[in-house]
Amino acid sequence: MRVDEYLTYDATGLAQLVAAEEVTAAEVLAAARERAEAVNPRINAIVADIPEADAQVAGDGPSGPFAGVPFLVKDLAQEYQGHPTTYGSRSLVGDVAEEHSYFTRSALDAGLVIFGKTNTPEFGSKGITEPELFGAARNPWNTDHTPGGSSGGSGAAVAAGIVPAAGANDGGGSIRIPAACNGLVGLKTTRGLLPLGPQSLDASNGFVVQGVVTRTVRDAAGLYDALVGDRPMAMIHAPRAGSGFAEAIETAPRRLRIGFTSVSSISAPDPEAIAAVEDAAKRLEDLGHQVEEVEAPYDAAELGRDFLTIWFASAAAEVAETKLRVGAKDADFEADTLAVAELGRAGGVVAVELAHINRRNHVRRLSDFHETYDLLLTPTLAKPPLKVGEVTTPKALQTAARLLYKVHGGRVMRATGLIDQLVAENLGWVPYTQLANLTGRPAISVPTHRTASGLPLGVQLSGQLGDDGLLLQVAAQLEQAAPWAEHRPNL
Repeated sequence: MRVDEYLTYDATGLAQLVAAEEVTAAEVLAAARERAEAVNPRINAIVADIPEADAQVAGDGPSGPFAGVPFLVKDLAQEYQGHPTTYGSRSLVGDVAEEHSYFTRSALDAGLVIFGKTNTPEFGSKGITEPELFGAARNPWNTDHTPGGSSGGSGAAVAAGIVPAAGANDGGGSIRIPAACNGLVGLKTTRGLLPLGPQSLDASNGFVVQGVVTRTVRDAAGLYDALVGDRPMAMIHAPRAGSGFAEAIETAPRRLRIGFTSVSSISAPDPEAIAAVEDAAKRLEDLGHQVEEVEAPYDAAELGRDFLTIWFASAAAEVAETKLRVGAKDADFEADTLAVAELGRAGGVVAVELAHINRRNHVRRLSDFHETYDLLLTPTLAKPPLKVGEVTTPKALQTAARLLYKVHGGRVMRATGLIDQLVAENLGWVPYTQLANLTGRPAISVPTHRTASGLPLGVQLSGQLGDDGLLLQVAAQLEQAAPWAEHRPNL
């Protein structure tokens, strides 16, 4: 199979070719590797090889609905037995997985051919992918810019045509942010539909779900059909509504009432983000839906503080657990990770419990909104993808962070109003995605907009619990009205 031919197919199309015996799984894998060799040095998306893929495609090859389709898993919470899962951290370079994660097991059962692992920021804690361990991943549409995070390596690999789909996960936007940055489809599912495990269970208090980034909606629907299944150790399990996502997208949704806004109390959105939402609102209206501008049903700054309070506490626990389990030292962690962990450690139990109480308030406000509106439409990003290195912490501040961690200076850090500063700096360009994680609701980013400079900039649709199929239906409508998969970066 020639690479130029390989690039024209999505995962569903490749699976159909293999099933019809028009091409073998080994030939498809060879094309994927050839593409990776050509472009990965420029985007740094793949950080580890999985040679077991060769055995998987030998003989009769794999079986399953996506048999023979090349695939990559994220180097975070998508463990592959016999290989380290580094979480983008020096502290875990020797942490070899004793068993597959549920996600990896399901992907292999579906016939996906996993031949590598993708770049991620340390512990998935940023909306960019620039770990010290592996170096920065870069956006295929413009390599001066980030592919987002924390599933940035996966997003870059799919946009670059190395694979038609890749593994991702989302604890604060980590599927939707790279989808928006790279011109892809990214669905964060209802909490409990695709949880972690068995290595990590209720990560970050259930914020994190597994998933994929894809070029097409039909791939997202088909892959979620294949990946959703029994997770015997899951803390929370949500049954899938309906007969299947692939079947759902074959029909148009009912006429929906959709509220849209681009307003954020954290930062003013870029004109491109406003244009993206207004264009999508007009397109949805043309498709027959009732669409109107609304006030945001939540305070982004308040939600951001609650989100980071819980996230920082989880980071503190993650650093402590890593030290205990593998004997890691302070020097094995990035300075930013230690700073966040110290803020979490200094916050105490009361702050975390108050943030959880506030989660109920956010859920109530969103539930009130959905009494009137079926879906909420917002930008996915408040501004176009950042430049690589744009939010790198200066060396002097990194040194100070390490010192404050060592002397337990978190209370001093909190007293300076650092959390509000971190809300503005870290969530200012992505203030719309945390709502779905904090409340457990599904949300999808679709690539309906490109900036004047040619960078992708997605919009996000959020729904009620169990509305995953509805979100995919609407995404399919938008894709049919203005197909996006035919657009590819010039690498």
